Amino acid sequence: MKKTLLLLSASLLINFSVYAAGDIDAGKSKSAKCVACHGMNGKVSIPTYPHLAGQNEVYLDYSMHAYKKGERTGNMANIMSVYVQKLSDQDIADLAAYYASLGDKQ
Repeated sequence: MKKTLLLLSASLLINFSVYAAGDIDAGKSKSAKCVACHGMNGKVSIPTYPHLAGQNEVYLDYSMHAYKKGERTGNMANIMSVYVQKLSDQDIADLAAYYASLGDKQ
């Protein structure tokens, strides 16, 4: 049992380390399409859309990949799927880094 937990923990750490490679400046330049729903600087005025500013970088990266793979459904998933389909893994990492960084500046 301990061995299984150790292997699972190691696997999660390896997977999460992939998400930390985003470039904040590149993410900022790629965020123009996000502003329509998620607002300037990741703060929304429409209550049904989530704030992205200061959100956890790994969570943002994971979420965008889930939308891209069709693993997230309901509500705005169809809209998000369309937006993320053309994003590369690096684009997603950059956007996640950018929006996560906004929490430090607000």
